[in-house]
Amino acid sequence: MRKFLRASLPVIFLFILWQGIVVVFDLPHYILPKPKDVFLQIINQYSLLWEHTQTTLLEIIIGIILGCIFGLCSAFVLLYYKKIEKYLLPILVISQAIPVFAIAPLLVLWFGYGLASKIIMTVLIIYFPITTACYDGLKNTPKQWLQLAHTYKLTPLQTLFKVRFKASLPSFASGLKIAVCIAPIGAVIGEWVGSSKGLGYLMLHANARMQIDLMFSALFILVVLTLSLYFLTDYLTKKFIPWSSHLH
Repeated sequence: MRKFLRASLPVIFLFILWQGIVVVFDLPHYILPKPKDVFLQIINQYSLLWEHTQTTLLEIIIGIILGCIFGLCSAFVLLYYKKIEKYLLPILVISQAIPVFAIAPLLVLWFGYGLASKIIMTVLIIYFPITTACYDGLKNTPKQWLQLAHTYKLTPLQTLFKVRFKASLPSFASGLKIAVCIAPIGAVIGEWVGSSKGLGYLMLHANARMQIDLMFSALFILVVLTLSLYFLTDYLTKKFIPWSSHLH
């Protein structure tokens, strides 16, 4: 309860500040709606918001799963195939250097207006943090662990999964926390460029119709989704990687 209250205080402060800005500057609803109007929209448009939330959440979750799989595989390749490293690392950097808005229209053109283009966009945006975090963890496996693996005559494959991979999990967890925070960006950008469902699509069309309170409702739900994914990831990593705090 204490942790919940501590986490709630900044949120309460932001809502008070929001309400204060609207009242003090007498802003019209189409510039900045009141928090009350936004919550009324969430209640009144619950079914509509839930329908679009399901689509965005599905894109995010599938994107995170695929991004983790590709990221882990890439980290393994970088670790054991040094010749490939000089070719794969530039690709990783390029994937971050190109603005996501620049490739979003191409992905929609190639993969259509459905889930595929949004999932690929999500994968691309989290691929770099997952790969680099896991690769750093694999490279920085404590020497004592590797010496112990050599003493027990473990095979390279056993050393990878029983020693190096476990040692890399704290670093992987850090990369995953970053990934779950930025994954919604990829999904929403894809929806902005071309889609027929999702919170990004709803925000875009609500803005076009001057339904700013509905747009803020979709944005608020997106923030709640992102925070929920982050805290869930943080909880699960602490639960299933208890040795992370004792690694160094």
